[in-house]
Amino acid sequence: MLCTQSLKNKYRPCIIHSGNPLSETPTVPSTEIRLWLEKETNSVFVPIHEKAKRMLNEMRKELDNLEDVCEMLLENSKKEIEKRNMKTYGRARALNKLARLYLKRVRKIKDPSEVSYNSLHDFLQETQNAFIATEVDVRNWFPKISPFFILDRRKFQGIFERAKETVKTIHSFMEKEYVKTKILEDTFQLIERLLVLESQLTDVRIKMEKATIRENSLEKQIAEIQQQIVDLKNKQSLSEMEGVQEDIKKLRRRAQYSLRHLRKPFVKYERLVQREAGLTPEELRKLNDYIEDPLRALATEEADYPRLREILKKLEKALSQGKVKLKSSRARKAKENIHSILNGDSLVSLHKECRRAIAKREQLLTSSETVKAKKGLAELRDTVGRLKKKRKRVELEKTTIEQNLKGTLNEIKEDKGKIEKNVLEFLGRGVHVEPRV
Repeated sequence: MLCTQSLKNKYRPCIIHSGNPLSETPTVPSTEIRLWLEKETNSVFVPIHEKAKRMLNEMRKELDNLEDVCEMLLENSKKEIEKRNMKTYGRARALNKLARLYLKRVRKIKDPSEVSYNSLHDFLQETQNAFIATEVDVRNWFPKISPFFILDRRKFQGIFERAKETVKTIHSFMEKEYVKTKILEDTFQLIERLLVLESQLTDVRIKMEKATIRENSLEKQIAEIQQQIVDLKNKQSLSEMEGVQEDIKKLRRRAQYSLRHLRKPFVKYERLVQREAGLTPEELRKLNDYIEDPLRALATEEADYPRLREILKKLEKALSQGKVKLKSSRARKAKENIHSILNGDSLVSLHKECRRAIAKREQLLTSSETVKAKKGLAELRDTVGRLKKKRKRVELEKTTIEQNLKGTLNEIKEDKGKIEKNVLEFLGRGVHVEPRV
């Protein structure tokens, strides 16, 4: 069925194949859908909405009248209380208390700021609840106040009955007429929500763009500083230091391997001499060094490693005397290792290389160029660390923004679908809402 409304030429039609004939569904931007829907539904919605406004004003007048008559009851009962007449005093106090209660209930009823089905429904519900409670009080207490204040009570009841009738009239109107446009009011609210979501989506995308720019800037800074670190490492002093450190690692493995059969005997001998003596304090410290770090111990020995020799001689004697107990295979290998060191040159080459490597490292460590380069390297690494932490925070921020982005897009999609469904249900023909996404 072709859409024949006055606005059909303004909006791009969306051709939908729905069986036999081709039907045109207008495509309306989200920023214009409210205006389009208002024009399409004015003939139905406006009269009902205006009638709802009139009824609300009538109910407001009735509540104002009820408030006035409650104040009248309050004033008249107060005057009677002040007379201290024993016949009317108790009844006047009861009426005064009831009037205060009624007045409090009436004033608590919240007046809707704007007219809609939901706001009018809530207003009516609140009014009915107040009236039901008041009616119970009137039924229970007015007979007890009788026959006094008869004119005041009649005036109150007359106004109260008119207010109740107005409530019934509004309730009937809402059930039979206003309910038909509830779906339309809900749709207008959905449209407002859709526009807010679209605005939020724009803000979220701006935040994402800014976060991406910050992330790219940090990535660039990190890459530049990492290149500076590489360049600094390639400087002669640091490059040479790196080579020496690598040599020391290899020598440390060699030293550990060369003395591997003596490690267990050293540990047991250290415990023995701590109990029974047998080594000088210097020799005991040196023995501990050989257990902890053979390379460092060997590199700090004088030529022909005299302290190691003294330790080995005493260890050999302890082994022979059975003071250091080892398995036969371990004892045999330990003695062979001791013999090769004391009577051969198995450690001569390693000793010289260790001394040279440690000396070279100490020399490089104390050179002004190395000190300066290492300081610069530490500062650069510290800067990279701080920048990486900032980048991590930006990445977390982007993750949160992305979740918000997806959530907002989903809400926009849902609201768009609800608007289109409501329009189809109310008008009997469809519309395609085009969001600003």
